[in-house]
Amino acid sequence: MASPLVRLLLLLLLVVAAASRGAASAAKAKAKAARVTAVIVFGDSTVDTGNNNQIGTPLRSDFPPYGRDMPGGARATGRFGNGRLAPDFMSESLGLPPLVPAYLDPAYGIADFARGVCFASAGTGLDNATAGVLSVIPLWKEVEYYREYQRRLRAHAGAAAARDVVRGALHVVSIGTNDFLENYYMLATGRFARYSVGEYEDYLVAAARAFLAAIHRLGARRVTFAGLSPMGCLPLERTAGALLGGGGGGCVEEYNRVAREYNGKVEAMVRSLRAELPRLKVAFIPVYDNMLDLITHPEKYGLENVEEGCCATGRFEMGFMCNDESPLTCDDASKYLFWDAFHPTEKVNRIMAQHTLDVCYQQGVL
Repeated sequence: MASPLVRLLLLLLLVVAAASRGAASAAKAKAKAARVTAVIVFGDSTVDTGNNNQIGTPLRSDFPPYGRDMPGGARATGRFGNGRLAPDFMSESLGLPPLVPAYLDPAYGIADFARGVCFASAGTGLDNATAGVLSVIPLWKEVEYYREYQRRLRAHAGAAAARDVVRGALHVVSIGTNDFLENYYMLATGRFARYSVGEYEDYLVAAARAFLAAIHRLGARRVTFAGLSPMGCLPLERTAGALLGGGGGGCVEEYNRVAREYNGKVEAMVRSLRAELPRLKVAFIPVYDNMLDLITHPEKYGLENVEEGCCATGRFEMGFMCNDESPLTCDDASKYLFWDAFHPTEKVNRIMAQHTLDVCYQQGVL
């Protein structure tokens, strides 16, 4: 008979082996659940990978120093940042290409788009009137491109394979900030006179619901929908608040309050839509909370400046004002939360991508 010590060692080995098998099974199950065929992107400049390069708009970023930290060497691809955007990192994490191509980029074709495609346009919004402010692609047109993409995909791969790509894809949506900061509060389309801010929030939430229902009818089954960030803390809004309100350059609390109210309404809408459309797995992404943590606890993330952008003075420059002529642009963007006065750095995009995937796993979208 084996000694008690030998029996104990054997028992421990069995426990470790069982735990290893369990962990391996769990990992395989998670990998199977998370298998994503493509990353399909809708929205604004937070996720536009270059569509605005191909249209007649002043809102562009296809010039340096944009893209100066892109992998493989500096390339101004039309992404509003110093490098990759959140959907790029999400795609790579899911075993797909490290860059999600813009649908209008002539350098890519349907074989590329079968693994990832971006319809987003910098400057657009849920309110189609927002797109008209800077002559960019409205959200309804992004949906039309999605239809066209599916027709091209069926011709390329066959109906069954195209359906599998769409249903297995993770659809990433980031939109809404421009509706407030470029449209409503800028008095650009008359929405301020027509709606109270609460009514305009409701108008946008209804538009968001209609959009989600539309892409669901077209086959989307897994979707992430980003809430608004604390938009009153954007460098551009801090600067405007200081100039117009006589403040000290702190966050504009009115804008942050509106973001919180809107986010609460969107989150409730998403819950309702999940109940109404059980085949639709949609996750609301709490961008506000994640960004506020970066702003209030920068040391946790190795950040040193969360109030100004890296490019030029970092207080009001974006687009053509963020250019290679400024001697003030920082040397190390990884120390900054913001790249220009409106958009986050690549480092922050990486962080936000991981937050988004974490929420997807927690909520069963992946």
